[in-house]
Amino acid sequence: MAFNVSALPEPTPDLIAALEAAGLPTDDLHEPGRCFYRFEDDGGLIGFGGLEQVGSNALIRSMVVMDNRRGEGHGSMMLSWLEARAAEKAAALYLLTTSAAVFFQRQGYVVLPRSAAPAAIAASRQFSGLCPASATFMFKDLRSQ
Repeated sequence: MAFNVSALPEPTPDLIAALEAAGLPTDDLHEPGRCFYRFEDDGGLIGFGGLEQVGSNALIRSMVVMDNRRGEGHGSMMLSWLEARAAEKAAALYLLTTSAAVFFQRQGYVVLPRSAAPAAIAASRQFSGLCPASATFMFKDLRSQ
């Protein structure tokens, strides 16, 4: 499955629209430390994903596959790419999700209690306010890949 990934120098209207349509946070997209990527193939736009470096770890930010591209394995492909990118600088990858915990568990992520979050992750805007307290907190050790 060949695909192209483009780093977005700043959040674009189509990224914001896709995140909003999926009910994902957009309030802090312009803040430093966030990198967003556009995933495409010959069939067009697949989706978007982002990373936020937080100390020696990283957060997955708002990964979304376009509705018309779901069910084709693109989510797994996008996640693998984001994990490889994060592993260049981070020891572990964390995320919060309200709707995709099963997907991430199938990809090797482990559910953690929010109280287990490293201090820098717990202090992030995503953890401390953008995502609801009911969001599932998950972790993957990138050093074991």
